[in-house]
Amino acid sequence: MATISREEVAHLARLARLAVTDEELDTFAGQLDVILQAVAQVGEVAAADVPPTSHSVPLTNVFRDDVVAPCLPRADVLAGAPDAEDNRFRVPRILDEEA
Repeated sequence: MATISREEVAHLARLARLAVTDEELDTFAGQLDVILQAVAQVGEVAAADVPPTSHSVPLTNVFRDDVVAPCLPRADVLAGAPDAEDNRFRVPRILDEEA
């Protein structure tokens, strides 16, 4: 398996606009190499007969179906509001804009 070189790390650092020292280049090269090896191992495990999944266990929809139902009358809804005006909820102004 190919390892990532110090020059490749320096190139990646330049692309990411990161200022790294020579000591950091050596450290990052080793760390990135470990990460790349781990990713390669995952790629080796994946088999053609295993379908890709987003979750390790099957999920089912636990929500109820959308069903059209009659709405509450406007007067009943507004009766519970702290303040109403022109058949709408009245709320405090939060922006300094003209109406």
